[in-house]
Amino acid sequence: MTSTIPYGTFAVIGGMCVVTAVLRFSGYWLMRRVTLSPRVAGALEALPGSAVASLLLPLMVNEDLSATIAVLITAFLMMILRREMVVLACGICVAAGLRALGL
Repeated sequence: MTSTIPYGTFAVIGGMCVVTAVLRFSGYWLMRRVTLSPRVAGALEALPGSAVASLLLPLMVNEDLSATIAVLITAFLMMILRREMVVLACGICVAAGLRALGL
């Protein structure tokens, strides 16, 4: 059995790619012409951390104990090691190990 994808699907995906590229490049172009105050610069630098927190805190509240322990261990390792990929791999392994143990 072969399935066909309508051409409209490719048009929508292509349109989303174009819109995303235009928004990203126009944002870079606009921000090159704006002088940032120290307060705004500090807020923009803190933004990635707040995005991560907004993703992890609901996970810790809504998921089981293994997710909470894995997030806490990952945060602790990040403070010590400061190597994102290594710490992320450790956090995934901790979560998988705890779930394998039934936590």
